[in-house]
Amino acid sequence: MKLSANEEYGLRCLVRLAYAGFHERSLTIPEISEAEGVSQAYAAKILRVLRKGGFVKAARGKEGGYTLARPAEAIVIGEVIDALGGRLFESDFCSSHTGQVAICTRSVDCSVRSLWRAVQVAVDQVLSKTTLSDLLQNEEEMNTWVRTIPAPAGLPALR
Repeated sequence: MKLSANEEYGLRCLVRLAYAGFHERSLTIPEISEAEGVSQAYAAKILRVLRKGGFVKAARGKEGGYTLARPAEAIVIGEVIDALGGRLFESDFCSSHTGQVAICTRSVDCSVRSLWRAVQVAVDQVLSKTTLSDLLQNEEEMNTWVRTIPAPAGLPALR
């Protein structure tokens, strides 16, 4: 299981915009590109997805650039991840991984599907409780905060 570059850089762009918002300023694509070490084309692609998802807004002109579309505490990271790349496990996952047959050979009784559902529940548990505002903490504070998230029933607590 891997997070994509879209999710990583998308979150980083949002964090950068949140910090810029503290100083009541917007950021241009070239500024974001340079600050995050990605090409301008890639930064533009990510910002387009974030704008369509309602997380950022763009203004044209001399004072233009990108800003958050809503307060950082109102931007839920699970929603951002969904917009940038999607969930790890969707209900139609099994129908798209049938191998060379029309229906998965394990479609009636599948322990693997149960595993992926449990992993998705655990991921959702964390991401649905995390806002962009939470990501503005330093790493040590964030590690402490993450440990306070209760584990889903039957799973060990985060450490």
